[in-house]
Parts: sequence; C-alpha cells; structure tokens
Amino acid sequence: MRNQVIPREQAFANARAVLDRARDRRDADRAAGRLAPEVELILRRLEREQRARQTPVHRAAA
Repeated sequence: MRNQVIPREQAFANARAVLDRARDRRDADRAAGRLAPEVELILRRLEREQRARQTPVHRAAA
C-alpha cells in the first residue's frame, strides 16, 4: 500500500476550484430565480454585511 500525499499548494488549488464551481452554480441559479426566497434573503444579508466590512467610514475626519 502506497501513501500518496497531495502537496499543500495542490490541495488549496483543488479546494478553490471546487468552491469556484459551487459559486458559479449558485450565481446561475440565483440569476434564473431558482433559489428559495429565504436563501435569497440570507445571501442579501451576507452581501450587505460584507460590503459594510469592506467600506470603512471615517466620520471623525469630517
């Protein structure tokens, strides 16, 4: 029995490829209106939270 070890970089590349394909399927289903309404609401909430984290507000400088 041979032990086969996948190099770390290859493992990450494989995982990224799987994640990218899953996101593509999700986006296609979303564009076609095939997602359940509650899933659409969850995605919108997650996107709103992500935008809020990416956009720092500098009100102290105003």
